[in-house]
Amino acid sequence: MFFDSFRRAILSRRGTRGPLAALLVLLAFAAPAPAHAIEPGDLTLTVTPDLPGGAQPYAREMVLLRLRGVYRTQILLEEVRQPALVNFSWTQLGRDNWGRTRMPDGQMALEFERTIAVFPQHTGTFTIEPFVHRLTINDNGERKQIDVRSEPVPFPVAAWTGASGGPDTAEPWWLPARDVAITDSWDPDPETLNQGETARRIVTLEAQGMLAEGLPPRPVMRTRGIITFAGPVKRETIITPSGPVARATYQWDIKKGVAEVIPLDAIKIPWFDTLTRTLRETEIPARQIGGGLADRAEDLKEAGPAAWSALAAAALAAFGLGLALIGFRTGPGWLQLDRGQARALRLAAASGDASAFRTVLGRAAQAQPDLAALWQAEPDLARDLAALDRQVFGPAASGAGSVDLPGLARRLGRRRRRGTSAALAPAPRLAPLDGPVAQA
Repeated sequence: MFFDSFRRAILSRRGTRGPLAALLVLLAFAAPAPAHAIEPGDLTLTVTPDLPGGAQPYAREMVLLRLRGVYRTQILLEEVRQPALVNFSWTQLGRDNWGRTRMPDGQMALEFERTIAVFPQHTGTFTIEPFVHRLTINDNGERKQIDVRSEPVPFPVAAWTGASGGPDTAEPWWLPARDVAITDSWDPDPETLNQGETARRIVTLEAQGMLAEGLPPRPVMRTRGIITFAGPVKRETIITPSGPVARATYQWDIKKGVAEVIPLDAIKIPWFDTLTRTLRETEIPARQIGGGLADRAEDLKEAGPAAWSALAAAALAAFGLGLALIGFRTGPGWLQLDRGQARALRLAAASGDASAFRTVLGRAAQAQPDLAALWQAEPDLARDLAALDRQVFGPAASGAGSVDLPGLARRLGRRRRRGTSAALAPAPRLAPLDGPVAQA
């Protein structure tokens, strides 16, 4: 009664924090117990395996052991003595939890909780030997040490009966987990690699309900046309209240050894879902090395007629380049689209996009007005350019026919002699801004 009054008086003061509050808690546990002897049932310790669905676990599968002590007495000191746990690996999940609980007879008691994750290493029938909670208590005013023991717990580990896999096979790797996740990152993107260039690939594998040493070794990444340098493997175990999370980080430096595009196949990783008790599969995704962005859905479609036109235009451009290499070149008296503009026109024509074609054409005309004047000086070409404008800029109901874009791109890409437009081009409609041109 005196202690309760003292505690209320202290806690009612403003600013009570930290060491003073901790001292009050210790005094509460150390206060003399009511004057009665310890009776059977006042001190109990139980160990309960938490089995998913009540099924027997397989080797290396996580099982949570939940320790719970209920003590109807005041405790001065305590220490948990754990059995050797032969044939198991284990880890404790977080700190012990102390609180209060109400007994069936309505009396209050101290409650102790601890969770341990255990992993049986083999198939068979084992026993979890008793845990011992050594308590120093105040028994009727007398300081006494008592060992509270749990009961032995039978622990059968089931044999694998599946058609393939299982804990005892070397391949595939046995991976029992609650969930498995894979992240895959490249630096730079593998599709941007040219011959002789190198990218670093980092794959992170996370498995819930496992220790890091239970994760598989680094997968083999090998295919024709690449040189692979394997980096170190980093493993770590992250402790959470629901169980450990194992994480492994695998690293490779991949060098492209050939010029062509290299497909890199997916790497499948089978695992056993301990919640649904079924075999599942995840994978390190397939990637492409080189080739730009060819893994986009639109680029994977089968090539249509426009693609053949683009090939023809490219072949014509290559032929023209060959002629230039053997002595035919565009001299001072000739005009022609530069290589970048001609290529952009061919690509727009191959895609059938008249608006994109007209945009590229407008930029080319701004960059080379003399060449644009030569185009307008050719009646057939000028007619097709006007038809292109009607198709792009005219009203939707105008009924303008479509223009042969690949053919138009080829004609625009031809070289033309300077000065040929002087006699063919129509006279300008507007007078010069600075007045009439003086005659010599």
